[in-house]
Amino acid sequence: MARDTTYLIVGASLAGAKAAQTLREQGFDGPLVLIGEERERPYERPPLSKDYLQGKAERETIYVHPAGWYADHDVDLRLGTAITGVDPAAHEVTLADDTRVRYAKLLLTTGSTPRRLPVPGAGLDRVLYLRRVADSDRIKDAFRSASRVAVIGAGWIGLETAAAGRAAGVEVTMLERGELPLLRVLGREAAKVFAGLHRDHAVDLRCGVQVAEITGSDGRASGVQLADGSHIEADAVIVGVGITPATQLAMEAGLEVDNGIRVDAQLRSSDPDIYAAGDVANAFHPLLGRHIRVEHWANALHQPQTAAKAMLGQDVAYDRVPYFYTDQYDLGMEYSGYVEPDRYDQVVFRGNVDERKFIAFWLAGGRVLAGMNVNVWDVTDPIQALVRSGKPVEASRLADPQVPLETLLDN
Repeated sequence: MARDTTYLIVGASLAGAKAAQTLREQGFDGPLVLIGEERERPYERPPLSKDYLQGKAERETIYVHPAGWYADHDVDLRLGTAITGVDPAAHEVTLADDTRVRYAKLLLTTGSTPRRLPVPGAGLDRVLYLRRVADSDRIKDAFRSASRVAVIGAGWIGLETAAAGRAAGVEVTMLERGELPLLRVLGREAAKVFAGLHRDHAVDLRCGVQVAEITGSDGRASGVQLADGSHIEADAVIVGVGITPATQLAMEAGLEVDNGIRVDAQLRSSDPDIYAAGDVANAFHPLLGRHIRVEHWANALHQPQTAAKAMLGQDVAYDRVPYFYTDQYDLGMEYSGYVEPDRYDQVVFRGNVDERKFIAFWLAGGRVLAGMNVNVWDVTDPIQALVRSGKPVEASRLADPQVPLETLLDN
């Protein structure tokens, strides 16, 4: 049997859509199939916890491409379609209806799923998670009808949904088991900024607490019981306690999986004809010299472009400096770089932290590992240049606003 020439993408996400776009832009004119479980065409997720959730953006603005783009570019878009298995030896995938699709190259952009809260009452109505557009719609509806909500988890999703709740005039209690929001992500120095931000906007932020149970009445959530015996009344409970990469298909197919699908710098998995990109990919990063898995929009936007080019045989590698952003109340932030907890030895601030207008730099041995600009704009490029250079920088010059960032690498 002749080998199929189809390029198949499993996961009709931002990553999947961008990979399809890149394949066409790079001249691939063969059969191209994009399969997704959701019935919505590919869309971007950041608005789900930001502008779309707050009613500042219309639904049509979240989609990656206009509705007619896929047909116009001869992309066979199959929505509402689940994949039940991948057979690398046969170069085919099996769909939920037992039909099979053969492929020459396969890209997995299956993303991730929210971690579920393992406590009694977690299955009650109005216990809400945020991952898909329908989830955002449900939370938006809850904000319209609720007078008070509890948010469990003070990570990015928890903080952004709390900000959206306050913007909607809802009383918000945020429950975090750590000592501070984002403590593992940002470290103590910068985490304090976000704790203060939300308390200044009347969020009842409670850190160092443990959820014992979600209480309910008539099948609906009515509050949260903490391990210390206290009870928080709430008309809805929003849970944001992290995500898990969707690796089941890869595991069952025998691909190497380790905190995601393990891939090389070209996004190629342990099978030479299967690639992975986005949340699900634990990719070797040439700049950092190790595998990392990044759960942010910029990764889902850019990584599949490298994967698509690699699928076409181009000599490419994904080495972009990791980047993410957030908008909460009057605070806008961009973060460039990658720092693991306890892998830095110094944080240097430039600007006014109390006014929440500053840049923070994370250093190890004098080298800038990451930089976060808060309400300071047009500095991403020089921050990323500092990260990419790997050169030591004097902390006093980093902290001095009179020293242009662009000159910090000058000898």
